[in-house]
Amino acid sequence: MDEAGADYIHIDVMDGHFVPNLTIGPVVVESIRKVSKKIFDVHLMIAPVDPFIEGFAKAGADIITFHPEAGPHPHRTVQLIKSFGKKAGISLNPATPIDVLDYLLPEIDLVLVMTVNPGFGGQKFIPLLDKIRTIRERIGNCGRAIDLEVDGGINAETAPEVIRNGADVLVAGTAIFKEKDYREAIQRLLN
Repeated sequence: MDEAGADYIHIDVMDGHFVPNLTIGPVVVESIRKVSKKIFDVHLMIAPVDPFIEGFAKAGADIITFHPEAGPHPHRTVQLIKSFGKKAGISLNPATPIDVLDYLLPEIDLVLVMTVNPGFGGQKFIPLLDKIRTIRERIGNCGRAIDLEVDGGINAETAPEVIRNGADVLVAGTAIFKEKDYREAIQRLLN
């Protein structure tokens, strides 16, 4: 991915509880940190989330993103992430209302809009363009530089739509990894 031109390495961490799939832990993040200088955008789909923040911070995450439903106090979770010198992100599932951002925008560095129900790759894009556009407006109104990331069903057809509506970071899994030439697949999205 480094050589193919990715800007970030988005790492999905799933616990088989918060989402119906099980993936990697801090040891794997630490292992791949040794071979990549890219920004590690670690998306924690685990509950409870707070006990695992330190492990992923120490393993090499640059950004730690969590779901507000994954713990009782999202603001406290943001403070915990920041205490390790990491950027903090909030992930909104398709049905998570954007009002959860009201008191978090002054503190966070990234908002991740899920355009699929989290847990499995290869799902069909849910066209939440109004949600993306509204969040971009709220970010603009708060006066801070906050990335708006979109994850789920991103490909050469959906990427322009989400960018037009305010996204500035795109997560593409299946659109990249199903191809033999990762560089070509990334370039297709960039174009």
